[in-house]
Amino acid sequence: MKTSDADILIVPGWLNSGPDHWQSRWERNLKTARRIEQDDWHAPRQDEWVANIVAAVGAASRPAVLVAHSLGVVAVAHAAAKLRPGSVAGAFLVAPADVDNPQGWPQNQGHAWPEGSFGFAPVPMHELPFPSLLLAAADDPYCSQERAKEFARAWGSNFVDVGQAGHIADGSGHGPWPDGLLRFGKFLAGLKG
Repeated sequence: MKTSDADILIVPGWLNSGPDHWQSRWERNLKTARRIEQDDWHAPRQDEWVANIVAAVGAASRPAVLVAHSLGVVAVAHAAAKLRPGSVAGAFLVAPADVDNPQGWPQNQGHAWPEGSFGFAPVPMHELPFPSLLLAAADDPYCSQERAKEFARAWGSNFVDVGQAGHIADGSGHGPWPDGLLRFGKFLAGLKG
């Protein structure tokens, strides 16, 4: 599959992805990419985020490929069972946020994770009904790599250790993230349309 064969749906995490984040860059540079907007990026509600993912996938004119980061990864895991079978060709999942263990998360853009999980916890631990690749760093402050590996096993995702890369965002030096784009291209090439 090539990018032109899919609707690439960008699923940012808590607080959205800023203009220098790799997700925003991909959205600008990949012609078939668009962001799934959320009503409230600061106090996210799982049911609303899931409904927006389901609606965006339902509106896709080509097979959907989800590109999720952080809390967006967990939202995709919650949405998976509600998506029409066969509507998602695959999911590229980057730096999941471990909402079951938010103690010690650093502030993000000056914001602390609000009290309560807003329905995101517990993280779903069932196999995803589409191919997926989960990428995680050894030093991500939002999710230990061991926990990310647990998610990958439960979801049936292939796992990639990206080394010392923090939360794999613009704040950790991953604005352009060319290695991620190469990995995404290889992931897409292995998907069926």
